[in-house]
Amino acid sequence: MKSIIYTETGPASDVLRLVERDVPEPGAGEVRVRVVVSGVNPTDWKSRQGTTGPDELPYPTIVPDQDGAGVVDAVGEGVDDLAVGDRVWSFISANGNATGTAQEYTVLPRARVVALPDGASFDVGASLGVPAMTAHRALTVAEDGPSRLSPGALDGVTVLVSGGAGAVGHAAIQLARWAGATVVTTISNDEKAALARAAGAHHVVNYREQDAAAEIRRIAPDGVQVAVEVNVGANAELLSQVVATRASVAIYADDGGPDVTIPVRPNMGTNTRYQFVLLYTVGEEALRAAAEDVTAAVADGALPVGEEAGLPLHRFTLEQTAAAHEAVERSVTGKVLIDVSQG
Repeated sequence: MKSIIYTETGPASDVLRLVERDVPEPGAGEVRVRVVVSGVNPTDWKSRQGTTGPDELPYPTIVPDQDGAGVVDAVGEGVDDLAVGDRVWSFISANGNATGTAQEYTVLPRARVVALPDGASFDVGASLGVPAMTAHRALTVAEDGPSRLSPGALDGVTVLVSGGAGAVGHAAIQLARWAGATVVTTISNDEKAALARAAGAHHVVNYREQDAAAEIRRIAPDGVQVAVEVNVGANAELLSQVVATRASVAIYADDGGPDVTIPVRPNMGTNTRYQFVLLYTVGEEALRAAAEDVTAAVADGALPVGEEAGLPLHRFTLEQTAAAHEAVERSVTGKVLIDVSQG
């Protein structure tokens, strides 16, 4: 089978190689998936670059990419709830495991493989994992909010999503709207505003052209109860002006850099909760809940992808995996997918 590997960290074009490897056999409690589409996330290039993670590679050879979608090809002993031919999506495929989705076949623990609802495309499946499950966690950590998402779970709640044109922001808009929230998002230009509206945002605020705090307070006079935050360093002051009492700010990235100054008195006065979110350490219970709720949202048609749904797709072949990683590293707007095999 064809597989992309790296044996050292570094730039994509230097360390990613296409090789031929034997098709792996699933062990007990494992599933072999014929990968149709692999999804690339910032976490994938950061791990490959060596920006995050241990100084030394955890395995001599690593296949990148956490997310993917495909067809069950074989099951190991003890797996009786998936069968050969089932359409599936996977998550955290390369964390704690040397074998990600940038290859024709991957063997994963059963817990990392989820049935893909009928009618959902492999593109949708490969776009779920990191973005949708991170968004789910961000929307379910509020002190007074639900721990699970479903239609009506966020009725009466106003959610603020910063960076609504990014993959996590896009999923947060979709999931929050599916769960009944009023969704406000901040963006930097008209192109991204159009994408956020296509994703389902009720209100779009251009922070470069508008007084963002005043506009958000006009939309939500009592403040926002949940904020999904990509750049808390740049937005901490704004957040302190727009959050409601006992609000939750879920921080899933450090796009503004590692150092943050948070206004103490305003946040103390509102009992604001700052919650950091990293999918790899949330625990198995949270992962199971996210996978189940995200799958339910997919079944309801709530997580479409593509430019018409607010998330442009950028396609690459398996041989072009290095270019795919470089596109994500450049912060291309939309979702980067790798076509691995025919569906």
